Amino acid sequence: MTCTADEHSTPFNNQIRGTNLGGWMVLEPWITPSMFYQFLGGNETTTAFDSYTFCKVLGPEEGNKQLRRHWETWVTEDIIEEMYQTGAVNSLRLPVGDFMYKPYGPYHGCVDGALEYVDKLLDWCYSRGITVLIDIHALKDSQNGFDNSGQGMGLEWTSAINSDIANIVTFQHWPIRSAEWIGTFDSKTVSYSSINYDNIQHALDVIDIIVDMYQGHPAVLGLEPVNEPWQYTPIKELKRFYWEGYLIVKRKAPFWKYIMHDSFRLDPNIWGGFMAGCPERALDTHIYQAWRAPDSRIGFYQDACNQKGIIATMEREFGPTIVGEWSLATDNCAMWLNGFNDNLPGFPMLPCKYIPCSAPYMGTDQPGTPVDPTKPIQGPFGTGMSGPIYGYCPVGRDWLKESSGNPITGRDWVRAPPDAPPKYDDTLNVMRNLAHKKINAFSGIGHGFYFWNFRTDLYEPKWSYMLALELGMIPKGNLNDEAVISACDREDSSEIRCKANRRAPEENVRNALNYIYGVEDLEDKANETATLTGDALYEAADEAIDDFWQTHRHEGATCDFGGVGILTVKDVVPTDDDEAWTFGDDDEYFGKELNPVFTWLMVVGVALATFVLTLGCFVVTMRRSKTFNKAVREAAVFRPIAKSKSQVLRKSLCLPLDEYEELANVNFNE
Repeated sequence: MTCTADEHSTPFNNQIRGTNLGGWMVLEPWITPSMFYQFLGGNETTTAFDSYTFCKVLGPEEGNKQLRRHWETWVTEDIIEEMYQTGAVNSLRLPVGDFMYKPYGPYHGCVDGALEYVDKLLDWCYSRGITVLIDIHALKDSQNGFDNSGQGMGLEWTSAINSDIANIVTFQHWPIRSAEWIGTFDSKTVSYSSINYDNIQHALDVIDIIVDMYQGHPAVLGLEPVNEPWQYTPIKELKRFYWEGYLIVKRKAPFWKYIMHDSFRLDPNIWGGFMAGCPERALDTHIYQAWRAPDSRIGFYQDACNQKGIIATMEREFGPTIVGEWSLATDNCAMWLNGFNDNLPGFPMLPCKYIPCSAPYMGTDQPGTPVDPTKPIQGPFGTGMSGPIYGYCPVGRDWLKESSGNPITGRDWVRAPPDAPPKYDDTLNVMRNLAHKKINAFSGIGHGFYFWNFRTDLYEPKWSYMLALELGMIPKGNLNDEAVISACDREDSSEIRCKANRRAPEENVRNALNYIYGVEDLEDKANETATLTGDALYEAADEAIDDFWQTHRHEGATCDFGGVGILTVKDVVPTDDDEAWTFGDDDEYFGKELNPVFTWLMVVGVALATFVLTLGCFVVTMRRSKTFNKAVREAAVFRPIAKSKSQVLRKSLCLPLDEYEELANVNFNE
C-alpha cells in the first residue's frame, strides 16, 4: 500500500491551528450535559447515554425536536466569527456520525435536518477563510466502545443484584466495554474472532457519500475516515480500510487531505512507511494529560515538551503528523467525562471542584433543565461516581500556589483543596505555561493541532478553546509568539534534571537502581552500588536516574521510578530544608533560579533599602521622642555617637551641644 508521484500532490506546508466542534453532530454527555439532565433518575428503558440511545429512548419525533434546538444553538455563525476574530483558528475539525449520511436503527427520522446545518457551517467558514476537516467520529456498532463513537458498546444493567441492598438502578460499562464495528470482539482473548465486512463496507459507503456531497466545497480541508479506532482493532484490517477509503477520496477529491488516526498506537514500527509516497495523507494522534496520574506542574510541563520527540520520529518515519485532540486538563474531574453517571474505575484520582451547574444553552424549554437544586446525586449509577449534587456539578481542579514559593520542590499540589482560595489560586499561571509548552511541542515539530473542544456547557476553561483564549491561557493572534517559541527551551536544554528524592526510603532507591541497571544491562554498576547506604546511595541514584531519564524521556520515560524520581532544576536537590522563594509565576521563579547575577543584585538592593529605611526611622525617633533620645545617649553601645564632636551629627540626632551636655552634668545643689 504505497504510491508513486502524483500530479495532484499538494504540499502540507501550512500548520493547522484550530479546534474541534465536538458535541454538535455526535452527542457526548460531558460536553453538553443540558441535553442529558432529563435522564437523571431513569431506568433501563428511559435512560440515554449517547446519540444512539438518545434517539432510541426519545423516539424520532421528540429526539429530532430536541436535536434541532441543539444544532441551532450549540454552533452558530456568531461563534464562528468570534473564533475567527481571535486570529488563533485557521481550521476546524467537525465530528460527524455515519448515521447522518446513511441512517440505521433509531436514527431514522431522529437526525433529519443535520446536513442542513453542516452546509451552513461550511459556508460560514469559507467566508472567513477557515478550512474544515470532516471527521467520521461515529461508526455503526462502535469503533471503540466510547460514547463518542455514537454508541457506548458493552453495557449491562445490574439493578437486580443490588435490590436487596438499596432500591437503586445500576449498570456497568467499563469492565465489559466492547467495540463491534470491525468485527466480533472476544474480551477473554482481547482480540477479534471474526471480521464484519458489512460494517466496513457501510463505512466505505459513507466515505463515498461524503466525498460526493462536499467535493466541490472550497472550505473542506479533507476527511478523517474514522476517529479513535481502539488499540485492539486488527491493524491489518484497519490499514486495508484506510487504503480503500483513500482511493475513494483521491478519485473524486484529489486535493483533500486524508488524515488517519493512529488507533492509540503512535509507533513508527506500525505506521512507518505506510502509504509511502501517497500525497495528501497525514497521521492523527490524540495527546491528553487528563488520564495521567496526579503530578506536579513541572511533571506536566516536562511531559508536554517530551511529546516533541515522538512527533519528530513520526514526522520522519511516516510523514505529516497532527495532534487532532488535546486539552489543558490535568485531571479527570469534568462531569461525565467517562460517561453519563459513570466513571472509569479509579477515577478521578483527586477530589474535584464543584460549581453551580450552568443554565441550559438552548433555553429553558429543554426537558430536565435547570438541574434540581433540591436533589442529591441521582441514578442510574455506573461503576464510578459523577453527576450533579444539589445543583452543583464537578469540574476541573484549581492549581494552588506552592507555599514555599518553589514550584520545583513544592508538594502542596498533593494536599491542595480542589477549589483554591482566590489569593492562592495559581491556575491561570499554570495553564498558560502548559498551553505554551503544548503548542510549542505540537506545532513546533509537527503539522499543527486541533484543541478539544471549542466550548463546553459547564465552565471548563481547560476543555474550552474559546474560554482559554478569553482568559489568556492560550494567546490570541499568531501563536508563533516568543512565549510559545521559547516555551520548551528549559526542558529541551536539559536544565530540568531527574534526581533521587531524599524522602524516598533507601529500599525503594535500590529497587529503582536495579530496574535501571537491568534495562541497561549494567551488572557491574549494580554490584558497585549494592552495599551503598545514606548519602552515597542517593548520590549514586542521582546520576543513574538522571542519565536513564535523559536518554529515554523522548521515548516516553517519566521521572517516576516508583516514586523515587523527582524533577529538579540543574543541580538543585530537594531536601526538607528547601529555601523559601517568593515568586509571581513559574517564569519569574525560573528567571531568578537561573540568573545568579540578578539574584545577588536584588539581594544587595533589598539590604541597602532596608538599611536606609531603618536609619531614617532612627533619626526621626531621635528628634521626636525625648525619652528615646535620652535612652540612646545613656546606652553604652551608642556612647561614641553621643560623645561625637560633629555638630552636624549632633543637630541631626537632636543631641545636646557640648556646652549643654556639660551643664546637664553639673549639680547646682553642691
